[in-house]
Parts: sequence; C-alpha cells; structure tokens
Amino acid sequence: MNLEFIFKIIDKEEWKEAKKAGIYNGSDKDKKDGYIHFSEEDQVSETLKKYFQNKKNLILLKVNAFKLEHLLWEQASNGDMYPHLYSPLDIKNVEDEFELSLDDEGIHKLPEILKKYQFSRPR
Repeated sequence: MNLEFIFKIIDKEEWKEAKKAGIYNGSDKDKKDGYIHFSEEDQVSETLKKYFQNKKNLILLKVNAFKLEHLLWEQASNGDMYPHLYSPLDIKNVEDEFELSLDDEGIHKLPEILKKYQFSRPR
C-alpha cells in the first residue's frame, strides 16, 4: 500500500473544467455523497470495473495525498478502506494525469505505474 498517492477517475470534460477553475468540486456522485471519492493504487481496477465499465473519455488523476487536508480513509460497503476528500481538490495537488483507453474487450488499460493491478477477463 502506497499512502503517498491516491487516484481519482474523472470524466475528461470535467477535468478540463477543473483545470480552468483551479479546483475540482467532485462528480455528481461525489457531491451527493458529500465527499470526493478516491482509490488507492490497488483499488483502481476494481473501481473502474464496478463504476465505469465500458465508459470512454476518462482520465486517471494521481494525487499527492500528503498535501490534502480533510482526507479520511473510510470503510466502504465491501469492507475495504477508501480515501475520501471532504473538501474541493486543489488541482496543484495532482501530480500526473493519464488517459484511460479501452481495449477490445472493453477493459480500461491502466498506465504503466499501475500495470501490476490490471484486470483481465478469463479466457
């Protein structure tokens, strides 16, 4: 587990708007829940599979967790602990961004830094 960096899956258009504004207030689901949902590096594949299956135009943000105030790790319904940000995300804390493309089977291709967590469909 790497606690220094957490990851946010975001729609490409939402990310463009956030970069213009300098902050990201979260997706509709984030706003409804009252916090911005993040994943640890080993949770990104599962989050993509559960909430973003076959969805195009996604960006994966790599965020420095040590620079975030109001960040809490909380237990989700599956029992795992997930990072939740209870404030807007200042985009200066985003260390990197990766475009998430889909393979021929509709599975998102993870960036090289997360390849060891890549899901694949059984043959």
